Amino acid sequence: MEKRYLFTPGPTPVPPEVLAAMAEPMVHHRGADFRAVYERALARLQDVFRTQSDVLLFAASGTGAMDSAAANLCAPGDRVAVVTAGAFGERWVAICDQYGLDVQRIAYQWGEVPLPDEVGAAVAESGANVVFCTHSETSTGVVADVQALKQAVGQATLVVDAISSLGAVPLETDAWAIDVVLSGSQKALMCPPGLAMAAIAEPLWERLPQARSFYFDWRRTRKAQQVFDAAFTPAVSLIRGLDVALGLIMEAGLDAAYERHVRLGRAARAGLKAMGLELFSPDDDSSAVVTVANVPDGVDGTELLRHLRDRHGVTLAPGQGNLKGKIFRIGHIGWFDVFDIAAALAAVELSLTELGAEIERGVAVPRAFEAFEELGLRG
Repeated sequence: MEKRYLFTPGPTPVPPEVLAAMAEPMVHHRGADFRAVYERALARLQDVFRTQSDVLLFAASGTGAMDSAAANLCAPGDRVAVVTAGAFGERWVAICDQYGLDVQRIAYQWGEVPLPDEVGAAVAESGANVVFCTHSETSTGVVADVQALKQAVGQATLVVDAISSLGAVPLETDAWAIDVVLSGSQKALMCPPGLAMAAIAEPLWERLPQARSFYFDWRRTRKAQQVFDAAFTPAVSLIRGLDVALGLIMEAGLDAAYERHVRLGRAARAGLKAMGLELFSPDDDSSAVVTVANVPDGVDGTELLRHLRDRHGVTLAPGQGNLKGKIFRIGHIGWFDVFDIAAALAAVELSLTELGAEIERGVAVPRAFEAFEELGLRG
């Protein structure tokens, strides 16, 4: 059997301890043995979200958490602001449109970093009371400064898509007074897809309108979780895996996870630049989730990814939207180390050479290791 290597920004590789927990015999979700796991997992989620507030857990993808925010925070016709700078900002627009909201776009070019002062002024001008944004825009590699965004939007409710950032880059839900933080299991939390999370600040509960979804009703889910039950049949095996994964993260420490992701990003960027490739994602330590490079001239980006996958068993992520075929993305969130980055860079170098690209050979991996060992943060 040919070995496969996964370097996408989701789903991401899963540790064997997590897979083993998920393979245990099924138990009843309302039994005492599962309730103990559920209680522990919910408490660990609060630790990773850095919050004392309830973290709701749904059997869904991360997009389900986004859907739940629109369904619980807004009534038809409400004016909302959406910060867009990539594919997942556009997903916010699509969800809000689906719920009949009056969407005020705060639009940036794909690859640009949203500027807090501009966003704050645009929100004030729009009159929106709810602002939807993306922390880590994996379509471009940009990580927004959500702490500054919250300060800029003032009393407006800030909803943060942290699906790919939670556990990878600093996110202080309570300390930064962020109102709603959403995430999913299949990124830095090192689990398969299928679990969605929503952390809701306590003051919000008193002013929520009637939920516009039966399944994603925050009040119904919260009521059940307060007695360590689930409103509907939970994803038992996934939650067992999540409990183990969160334990691994917290045992090593969140700060250690943040540092590791910064160093992996440095290694990926250094290696790509050493080959002579041009970065699309920012060339600084904010790019700790996914590294994005432009496809070199004379190479078909779609063919490059197909060649990597079929010839060498390496899966990278393509560009999305108008960037399809123009960029490729190396994800390094979750269960990755520097040797994984070395493998990804070596495969890119080999494939580009086989496809006739003019690049520097033999320098990417050594430079990546050098960058990984550098100390201190670089802006």
